[in-house]
Amino acid sequence: MTVAARRAAWAGSRSAPGVSPPILALVRHAEAVTGPTTAALADLERKTLERADPPRRPRSAPPRGIDGLRLTAVPFVPEIRLHLAEDPIVFWARMEAEAGTALTPPFWASAWPGGQVLARYLLDHPQVSAGRQVLDLAAGSGLVAIAAALTGARSVTANDIDPYALAAVILNARCNAVPVAVRGGDLLDGDADGADLVLAGDVFYSAAMAERMLAFLDRVVRRGGQVLVGDPGRTNLPRGRLSTVASYPLPEADAFADSQIRRADVLRPALAPGRAAARRSSQGGPG
Repeated sequence: MTVAARRAAWAGSRSAPGVSPPILALVRHAEAVTGPTTAALADLERKTLERADPPRRPRSAPPRGIDGLRLTAVPFVPEIRLHLAEDPIVFWARMEAEAGTALTPPFWASAWPGGQVLARYLLDHPQVSAGRQVLDLAAGSGLVAIAAALTGARSVTANDIDPYALAAVILNARCNAVPVAVRGGDLLDGDADGADLVLAGDVFYSAAMAERMLAFLDRVVRRGGQVLVGDPGRTNLPRGRLSTVASYPLPEADAFADSQIRRADVLRPALAPGRAAARRSSQGGPG
């Protein structure tokens, strides 16, 4: 295996079940499409052109290898195409070599299972997001945001703390011909700024993140917003606080076959006992 055990099994497979990866530092500021995001976008545009077919591909581009990005249909959501890494570990090494320093893992260069099933659920049930103001939290590649836009959401904002993720969202939305706004920074101390629907795929990847994320999602629900979560059953998923909306088997040919991830769920926050009783009472059910 090597290459530092395939970079610690692809940074903990964004925390496959039973694995707890390092907690990534959170950036506590909002950022527009300027500064780091603009630089990241220029870099990704250059990298995607390296993999383009002539005449778009520059004559000076290096030979195609496994250290780049490829525009490809998502295995479980073939309606959507994303720029994904041919080999995430090799691509990560290339990015660090070019930067001359250690970098955050490019989680945005993979289509993670929770995001795939969330996107699948939205496309199969377009009424869930159609006409709504949607926030895709920890958006990564923008897969879920793009799916929401394809269903006719009134507006879609993709949020991530990584400027490269925001750049990837811009490129991927462009390739799928949908409008998606991007917003940087850590939003978890707020309540999603009035979004009707908050989508969160693959966010329960550490105990610390799970605690903050659950508090954030609770605030969204308390103010009347709706929440959907996508997850393949990670160790820190608070199943006792969530109810399953849909469960999907993942294609065996998917990128997660090696990590034994075969199924992922779409979930929503479960009502606390007091609130559930109040709803039953208001609906005339048993108390």
